[in-house]
Amino acid sequence: MTVDVNTPSLATPGGISDPGLIKLVNKLQDVFTTVGVNNPIDLPQIVVVGSQSSGKSSVLENIVGRDFLPRGSGIVTRRPLVLQLINRTATQNGFGNELDDNTDKAANTDEWGEFLHIPGQKFYDFNKIRDEISRETEAKVGRNAGISPAPINLRIYSPNVLNLTLVDLPGLTRVPVGDQPRDIEKQIRDMILKYIQKSNAIILAVTAANVDLANSDGLKLAREVDPEGQRTIGVLTKVDLMDEGTDVVDILAGRIIPLRLGYVPVVNRGQRDIDNKKPINASLEAEKNFFENHKAYRNKSSYCGTPYLARKLNLILMMHIKQTLPDIKARISSSLQKYTQELESLGPSILGNSANIVLNIITEFTNEWRTVLDGKSTELSSQELSGGARISFVFHELYSNGVKAVDPFDQVKDTDIRVILYNSSGPSPALFVGTAAFELIVKQQIKRLEEPSLKCASLVYDELVRILTTVLSKQLYRRYPGLKEKIHQVVISFFKKAMEPTNKLVKDLVAMEACYINTGHPDFLNGHRAMAIVNERHNGSRPVQVDPKTGKPIPQAATPARAASPTLAGSNLDEGGSNSGFFGSFFAAKNKKKAAAMEPPPPSLKASGTLSERENIEVEVIKLLIQSYYNIVKRTMIDMVPKAIMLNLVQLTKDEMQKELLENMYRADELDDLLKESDYTVRRRKECQQMVESLSRASEIVSQVQ
Repeated sequence: MTVDVNTPSLATPGGISDPGLIKLVNKLQDVFTTVGVNNPIDLPQIVVVGSQSSGKSSVLENIVGRDFLPRGSGIVTRRPLVLQLINRTATQNGFGNELDDNTDKAANTDEWGEFLHIPGQKFYDFNKIRDEISRETEAKVGRNAGISPAPINLRIYSPNVLNLTLVDLPGLTRVPVGDQPRDIEKQIRDMILKYIQKSNAIILAVTAANVDLANSDGLKLAREVDPEGQRTIGVLTKVDLMDEGTDVVDILAGRIIPLRLGYVPVVNRGQRDIDNKKPINASLEAEKNFFENHKAYRNKSSYCGTPYLARKLNLILMMHIKQTLPDIKARISSSLQKYTQELESLGPSILGNSANIVLNIITEFTNEWRTVLDGKSTELSSQELSGGARISFVFHELYSNGVKAVDPFDQVKDTDIRVILYNSSGPSPALFVGTAAFELIVKQQIKRLEEPSLKCASLVYDELVRILTTVLSKQLYRRYPGLKEKIHQVVISFFKKAMEPTNKLVKDLVAMEACYINTGHPDFLNGHRAMAIVNERHNGSRPVQVDPKTGKPIPQAATPARAASPTLAGSNLDEGGSNSGFFGSFFAAKNKKKAAAMEPPPPSLKASGTLSERENIEVEVIKLLIQSYYNIVKRTMIDMVPKAIMLNLVQLTKDEMQKELLENMYRADELDDLLKESDYTVRRRKECQQMVESLSRASEIVSQVQ
């Protein structure tokens, strides 16, 4: 049999030292019990796990030396029992009538229990402790077999115990019985895991020795959270019930499932002993005799039995507390700071005069609004654009690129321009490129810029709503849902009201551009320059004729004056029979005899021939002029529309927001309703207050230990 290196000191009382550390942890547990099951500090404690039939209750009662746990069929332990054992010196003085009306024959004035939920009341009768555990359990989970994670805190003072903190959990079960929930196994498993997965928990895995160790439920769960067995100690019960010739020596030697803290074999009372109310001191004596007289254990009997287990647990817990105390202090300090800050952000429950509060909140909101828009917030993100920067993105990326992407010629084709040229010249063919056609097409295309300009205003509106949502998400406004809703309602209404003049101004800017085509603009490509560019293109594309005798280029014949300005009037009558020009296909389909008959034009007269050279030149000139002027208009709109939106929407909200909020919210009959706190704020403030109080007391407790 092998024993842990620390175990020699456990054989004698001399191995026990510094019991104040365990008392300190007991105080911390009491402090944090008031904050419910969500304890922010992982306290060192010994957690007892095992199946229903493993003998957990008997182990605990043997350690305490008294009968005090409820017994029965099914799940008896249905809430965690935090058991704090406190060693005290025995006295010789009596207490008058404290022991009257007791049903516990072993009751004495040196041993008693106290429940945290009944402060100040001492239970000398341990039968009444059992009844109180049952009563408190049923008060929480009823009489059925349901379980609850809310712990029961029991403190036992006795000269016969060592300072220990133990947590008794419901025994593992597999099959629901009677009124037990269908998922009772999962519920118990989840509760146990919640306790033992904490790194500061020492796992006391109780297993019946007469069952294969590989089937131990307690060890199986312990291995899930502590696979190396660093913080698990095994307890082997029912060693006396093993078949003759078998023992647990191999397990104790770590040859089966090794644990760093080792195993301790114990002998508990059997069911017949319990029914016959065999005293625990007699049971402990029988346990001692068993190990001293058993051939497999007698050489190491001092390392077996309940007294050794209690001493070992006491030393392990104290050493664990010493190791974890610095971390506990740091966690208490950081948690106290965290909850104090949250409590400050929630504010006091009563702030003062309602009118002053609303006025201050409106002022703070408008200041925050201007700060976010101007990019001067102290909470600027380094990860993404926010506030006014997003509006700038709308102006200079989305709107600018959107306007630049509008192509006037994706809707107006060359053949359409030709038709407009003919139509705009009326009954007399134009002598020069038609100005009317140019203006008509440009005005049509300028009106196309209205849609992206209005879309720009709409996108800026959306960004303002986004900023509003961000500002109102702060704790100050979550605290008063009525006030938050009212601010949101007033501001959105203000935005919508501001959108009407904004949209009108944007439309007017487009209408202004379409109303007057300023062909005198210094950046505009005039008609003469456009004609020269087109002629240069066409002349440059013609092959140069060379004199075969001299090898020199032949000068081109002078172009007739009327041809210098390509017009429809210059068309040659001889070309009428060709398939080029506006009416080419119309005449091509007729013979000369029918042509001479001069049949009336059809009801619908559409272009059907290919463009002639002169028509090509005219169309190109018109396109150059349109493109030149349209680019001027685009630049103007890209510059002016953001200014219009800033003036009538963004800047207006900065200048008039406070006035608007005061006019719509600062009414005496509504102030109290606006300042009604949310249920979450009230509940969370109470939770934070309790947590701050508990952490402050905990900080005082741990500060006493240097």
